[in-house]
Amino acid sequence: MPLRLVFMGTPDFAAPVLSELVGQGHDVAAVYTRAPKPAGRGMELRKSPTHALADRFAIPVLTPKSFRDPETIAAFAAHEADAAIVVAYGLILPKAALDAPELGCLNLHASLLPRWRGAAPIQRAIMAGDAETGVMVMRMEEGLDTGPVAMAERVAIGPDETAGELHDRLSTLGADLMGRAAAALARGGLTFRPQGEDGVVYAAKIEKAESRIDWGRPARSLHDHIRGLSPFPGAWFEFEGPRGPERVKVLRSAIADGAGAAGELLDDRLTVACGEGALRLVTLQRAGKGPVDAAAFLNGARLARGDRLS
Repeated sequence: MPLRLVFMGTPDFAAPVLSELVGQGHDVAAVYTRAPKPAGRGMELRKSPTHALADRFAIPVLTPKSFRDPETIAAFAAHEADAAIVVAYGLILPKAALDAPELGCLNLHASLLPRWRGAAPIQRAIMAGDAETGVMVMRMEEGLDTGPVAMAERVAIGPDETAGELHDRLSTLGADLMGRAAAALARGGLTFRPQGEDGVVYAAKIEKAESRIDWGRPARSLHDHIRGLSPFPGAWFEFEGPRGPERVKVLRSAIADGAGAAGELLDDRLTVACGEGALRLVTLQRAGKGPVDAAAFLNGARLARGDRLS
């Protein structure tokens, strides 16, 4: 039997899950998402990817600023949903909201819980050099990603894989996993097991200050840092351009041979000395420009062997 659902999600990661649930024939009574935000040069209001998809399916969309007031919770309960499906929604749900659907609220989380609970599990897994990650379906509780887990899929993280690439893989895998979980829930066959208490790690939100590249770190650590922040927000360095310091994002890198002072250019291929080893910068992006390879960047940046990046 199809379920009557409320879907709650905002970014690109969430939209495929909504599409999967609709495709399976579930009755999605409403979609909750974050309100449209100004974006682009014209700063026009832009709907979230989940909002835009809900419009295509002609599903009512609600964009409350929070779930703190009784009226919002009452409106949520009034949908009389069997369950709520939550994927990167962005708002905290109080106990009254979590208890409103008869079968509870299911969350899709992009990590192997209890490792990387919190806001940025994909980026943090790569930045930490993890060899694997995954997606999990859990029943939500008041704690941060502490609920019991029903289903999981594990994947290996490639040694050069970026956060953007892993995001897309996990989004597709997660949509399939949540589809299977919803089907099991509908037939009364979804079971849960508590999370373990060992290995709890929190995936804190990425702060702006973290994005700057510290060339004093080992090359392997910096490689993971760069790919974990690619394509957004992007790890960056500065060099002395003709008009003063210029910020450049590094979108892709590779471990290289070489040694020198931290931040020193070691050759004409954009190999940079690190605190330990060296890193070759493969894809870069100057402010206001598109991504380019190292050769194209060097043609415009006028950097040479022995110059220092900061």
